[in-house]
Amino acid sequence: MKKDTSLEVINEVDKMEEECGVFGIYSNNSKYDASNLTYLGLHALQHRGQESAGICTNHKGGFNLYKGMGLVTNVFDEDKLKDLKGNMAIGHVRYSTTGSTLLSNAQPLLTNSIKGDLALAHNGNLVNSKEMRLNLERQGSIFHSTLDTEVIAHLVARSFKDNIIEAFTHSLQQIKGAFSIVALTEKAMVAARDPYGFRPLSLGKLGNSYIVASETCAFDIIGAELIRDIEPGEMIIIDENGVKSLYYSERKPYNFCIFEFVYFARPDSIIGGQNVHLARKEMGRQLAREMEVEADLVVPVPSSGIAAALGFAEESGISYEKGILRNRYVGRTFIQPTQKIRDLKVKIKLNPIKDIIKGKRVILVDDSIVRGTTSKQIIRTVREAGAKEVHMAISSPPVTDPCFYGLDTSRRQELIAVQKSLEGVCEHIGADSLTYLSQEGLLDSIKANGYGFCTACFNGNYPIETGTSKFDFE
Repeated sequence: MKKDTSLEVINEVDKMEEECGVFGIYSNNSKYDASNLTYLGLHALQHRGQESAGICTNHKGGFNLYKGMGLVTNVFDEDKLKDLKGNMAIGHVRYSTTGSTLLSNAQPLLTNSIKGDLALAHNGNLVNSKEMRLNLERQGSIFHSTLDTEVIAHLVARSFKDNIIEAFTHSLQQIKGAFSIVALTEKAMVAARDPYGFRPLSLGKLGNSYIVASETCAFDIIGAELIRDIEPGEMIIIDENGVKSLYYSERKPYNFCIFEFVYFARPDSIIGGQNVHLARKEMGRQLAREMEVEADLVVPVPSSGIAAALGFAEESGISYEKGILRNRYVGRTFIQPTQKIRDLKVKIKLNPIKDIIKGKRVILVDDSIVRGTTSKQIIRTVREAGAKEVHMAISSPPVTDPCFYGLDTSRRQELIAVQKSLEGVCEHIGADSLTYLSQEGLLDSIKANGYGFCTACFNGNYPIETGTSKFDFE
């Protein structure tokens, strides 16, 4: 589905967006209600997708599925969760980067073949999905959605392997791109991560039950403990015999998405042994070392700039103030017909506190600039609140290239760092100065054990051949 890129919509989504979050539980304890725990886990992962939510359970080999459009709390109620019986469950929250915003594209996806029932929930983006889909259609496969996930399901059904786990393994060996997947078969829960480790996926434990989730914050909400991150190219099989680990592919150089640390992941999550909030604080410290500006206040753009602003203030010695209030109770605002009302939209969500800002030289800290529309409006409101100077500090490098691995990035021509020079961006957003964190400074700020990072959105160096030129996105 073509996204609306009119100004009023862009103002609402001037960030890169993540595709989705996945959760799964295999319970060996009857006191744990798999569907309710999955509901809570998805609630913790809600920041990864707000378009649709779904849960599929396995009750004695029989599958129950419910999914709908909207937030987790809107899709599920007590009665719906009671109907989702079973000791195994997988769940999904979705933000579409490929495929239309339709109920048919909500996940998990439940399929049936001669090999048995299979439920799939997928986070990521397959760079060879179009090619695979065409090949499968030529062989007679009929698709009911535009999901990459359905490509995987058809590969399983058509695999020459009779055992469904072996067929699933065979399907993973045929796809390319970014994927973290949880799946249910009649007897097991399976989790797998792509050989490059683009998207996060962790393994946890609750009593004698095992959990997998996109982020560890989903473990915290149900009282589970983190065991470890699932490795690139690894598949975990959980059944009545416990946990089995195997590698379906040779591990490639680690290319974890750097934006998980910059923006996507919840601050309380742990990735590679590194707390996300502390990593963002370190980005702010490094940014302060790289930025030479005299100022009176460090003010975060809530809530994405808070951690980096704290680090910036600690390193620079400049006072930190919450000079902009965020209205937590505002969802996506509707499109208004007049420019005057459109101009007020940013104030509905973010309102400067005049008594803090007036007469001050302010450093505004945020995590990224994609199109520049929101930064421009925020700076204007801060000036209207009486700021003497406004300096913009961004805790990541300029975004110059589209992502093909599961992020919703603009067409390349819409990226402001492509359109304009540093000075041009600064002038466009109305700042007195603009400083981006260097790529070296960003990488030095993250201490995830053994992780390497995909930084293609900053430099165009794509780890996997995409079959599409970034200039096709002009």
